[in-house]
Amino acid sequence: MDATFWAFIALIIFLGILAYFKVPGMINGALDGRAERIRNELDEARKLREDAQQLLAEYQRKRQEAEQEAQDIVSAAKHEAELIVKEAKQKTEEYVARRTALAEQKIEQAEQDAVNEVRASAVDLAVEAARSVLADKVDAKTSGDLFKASLQDVKAKLN
Repeated sequence: MDATFWAFIALIIFLGILAYFKVPGMINGALDGRAERIRNELDEARKLREDAQQLLAEYQRKRQEAEQEAQDIVSAAKHEAELIVKEAKQKTEEYVARRTALAEQKIEQAEQDAVNEVRASAVDLAVEAARSVLADKVDAKTSGDLFKASLQDVKAKLN
């Protein structure tokens, strides 16, 4: 009997001991348990993947809504800025028109004042010239007669 025979016999005894202690059932049970754990992990991973896809879709929807809202805010701000610019331009034009009218009014008043001043000066000069001429030509008696005539004209006009 050679060494191969004894190795074969040892193998048979080893397999018998394994069968006696029900090692194949234990290995089979461990493999079944592991297969069940892997199956559960795959189901859980599939469920997590679906949840992640739902969350991704929700966040993409929220992002689109936020972008739309931002665009609305920007367009509203542009519109408001245009209105403010238009209003400022209108107010500026009104201010310029008021200031121009005021300046024209002041110029007219200055012209009127100048004309009145020239007239007053002309009247003063005419009165002075008349006084000078009358002083040279009119004596005391004629002066009294003119004064009385003027006084009666005033009385007549007042009545």
